[in-house]
Amino acid sequence: MTCTRRILIVGGGTAGWLTAAYLARFFSLAGHGGIEITLLESPELGIIGVGEGTFPTIRATLSFLGIDETQFLRATSATFKQGIRFDDWLHAPAPDGTRHHYLHPFEAPLYTDDANLVSCWLHKDSESRPRFAEAVTIQHGVAESRRAPKKFDEGAFSGPLNYAYHFDASGFARVLRDRAVELGVRHVTGLLTGVEPDADGGIARVLTREHGALEADLFVDCSGFRAELIKKALGAPLKSVRHLLFTDRALACKIPYAAPDAPIESFTIATAHAAGWTWDIGLESARGIGCVYSSTHMTDDEAAEVLRGYIGHDAYKARIIPFEPGYRETQWVKNCVAVGLSGGFLEPLESTGVLLIEAAVAMLAELFPLAGPIDAPAKRFNELIVGRYERIIDFLKLHYCLSRRDEPFWRDNADPASIPETLQELLRQWRYRPPNRFDFLLDLESFAFFNYQYILYGMDFRTTLGERADELPSAAADRLFARIRGFSLQATRELPTNRALMRQINA
Repeated sequence: MTCTRRILIVGGGTAGWLTAAYLARFFSLAGHGGIEITLLESPELGIIGVGEGTFPTIRATLSFLGIDETQFLRATSATFKQGIRFDDWLHAPAPDGTRHHYLHPFEAPLYTDDANLVSCWLHKDSESRPRFAEAVTIQHGVAESRRAPKKFDEGAFSGPLNYAYHFDASGFARVLRDRAVELGVRHVTGLLTGVEPDADGGIARVLTREHGALEADLFVDCSGFRAELIKKALGAPLKSVRHLLFTDRALACKIPYAAPDAPIESFTIATAHAAGWTWDIGLESARGIGCVYSSTHMTDDEAAEVLRGYIGHDAYKARIIPFEPGYRETQWVKNCVAVGLSGGFLEPLESTGVLLIEAAVAMLAELFPLAGPIDAPAKRFNELIVGRYERIIDFLKLHYCLSRRDEPFWRDNADPASIPETLQELLRQWRYRPPNRFDFLLDLESFAFFNYQYILYGMDFRTTLGERADELPSAAADRLFARIRGFSLQATRELPTNRALMRQINA
């Protein structure tokens, strides 16, 4: 059967190879004579990433692709991630060493027909009640104890607790590449040297040093921050959001563990500093650490000092990764669609980079026209992806604007002028009720209402509830919270440590 649709993906890495593998699997490429997918990868360009964090959606994506979880974990130096712990975001460490921290776990608060746990917690005395995540989910205790979310003999991509992964980005790209090629994607190695336009203002062909001209019906720009097609060839502008999200640089490195059997944290650690925050990701063989900061509020030398202070020595090599927080309002232009960094990037917080790639690829697959104009879905795609960026911006800003730190960076984040009106309106409502599912549109939202609850109440946000006749009595609520603590202790006893489970998997 004659090929009717040719897709050319420009760029490898996570974005390119995830796009290739997903589309190949979605269209059953090996047995589909109507689609051809080629990926052009430069041999001279590296992959950004010194340890990548993900969101639980990645498990469904990997399962859909037919990738074996154990092989994936081994090939990417991966570990299990059950959430993010935020250190020093509410206030800076006190002179006596007192520090504030809270956990954003992946498990939803425990649901019961007998009571609304969130309301029960809000009605309790704010000075004596346990921390929010600790009170409403067993995952808090499990993750704090560096336990894994599952046992060795439990099924792939499943377990008693929700989880994602930390992994090496280069290894992940190789796993995706191998699977994409296995599914029928043609892999072409070569350097992009130019782009020729067509008569309609789209792309006629791309030019390469090794293979000459390559033509396609749809071009997918996965060339990263360079945005070779969507920006350089088609001129789609980037909408900056630096007036909302101030960080624009990261100083990143990898360091070995102090000992081969050193414990592996079961979450990303995000530690606030004077002008941003530092990530700490535990891979199987090393830690990926990066200082994220605003160049308006901190110099590169000051960021290097923050990183040295966090690590405790200077025996490492770090590199600066500059970025402009923002997104393209038109990510599908004519016969070109951007996926990954070429479409936009906000900042590393909450692992939204891979999450947005997953969302874009799923939409592209579902909307892709097998007949008719190739850009027929462009308007709808752009509306959906822009809406998703805007919702993520609100979620990320929530982490910053509730801080009580007094450095200029944090004061600027708390300034209402830097808080989107959509978020301000929700915050006004949440003064008198907790976030719920009706606050969000499913097709635009990357995070659920309970993700917002973890951030709000982890940051000591005050919600004042009125009295309800059916409210659970205080003693009954205490018994419910005690049951959750008991379940958490039991799970902590029964589950292996993150390090022990990875040792079994890699044995």
